[in-house]
Amino acid sequence: MEDLPLDQVRTLLAVVDEGTFDAAAAALHVTPSAVSQRVKALEQRTGRVLVLRTRPVRPTESGEVLVRLARQVARLERDAYAELGLSGAGEPTRVSIAVNADSLATWFLDALVRLPARSRFCFELRREDESHTAALLREGTVMAAVTSSPDPVPGCSVRRLGTMRYLPVARPEFAAELLAEPLEESLAAAPVVVFDRRDDFQDGFVRRLTGGRTGASTLRHFVPTSEGFAEAVAAGLGWGMVPQAQAVPLLRAGRLTVFAPDRAVDAPLYWQQWKLDSPALAAVADAVTETAARALHR
Repeated sequence: MEDLPLDQVRTLLAVVDEGTFDAAAAALHVTPSAVSQRVKALEQRTGRVLVLRTRPVRPTESGEVLVRLARQVARLERDAYAELGLSGAGEPTRVSIAVNADSLATWFLDALVRLPARSRFCFELRREDESHTAALLREGTVMAAVTSSPDPVPGCSVRRLGTMRYLPVARPEFAAELLAEPLEESLAAAPVVVFDRRDDFQDGFVRRLTGGRTGASTLRHFVPTSEGFAEAVAAGLGWGMVPQAQAVPLLRAGRLTVFAPDRAVDAPLYWQQWKLDSPALAAVADAVTETAARALHR
């Protein structure tokens, strides 16, 4: 196959980012017809459908490969311009990262502030469950991700960060009233707090206690922020698995109790990023791994 024309690849990226052919045309300062012709030409060259003509436009699996390529080329171009001193009017270095809510609420921001302000990084953080952040890497939406998967996404490298420890906790009055022995029976019936409809962490905890017979109660409260989740448990809405870093001050204040002290759960976390010789990505990766080494369990 012949080399891929970069103007066509960049046009595909604009279509995906802007959501429509018309919006991409406006961003590129060309006509919608020119955008359509470039995308069609790229599809003919690759022999694959690259985008689904929906609203907004969505890349196919093959399209995701080329979208990722376009973002990587753009990253390398910006790094090269910066090294040559041709970075324009001080344009900031944009770094897109997918990170889970609990990391974002506890330790991840400490990593970003370790980077010197003169570096002029501009971060775009995408909050996503750690079991789904790798999908954003695969799609080319982000350059790096905190993920639960040790298996590298194609074109990415992976480092182990450590484990985030979760404690099974509840408000003391809640535990005394509703979490009597045998725990596996009372826990399966007690109200529970979950993050969102994809969160099965509490269900998994109960399944381990019951040998897989049942998950957590269907009487559940959805609280889709990490801080709000911990507060909902401390307020007595239900029990939940709270990161140790968030639980400790609430335990000291007497607002939470660990109702199963020997049942803490350690969730491994990994850092995945594009395999690029990019000073910006390298600096961010070093800051993240150094902060994780202090904040997470090894």
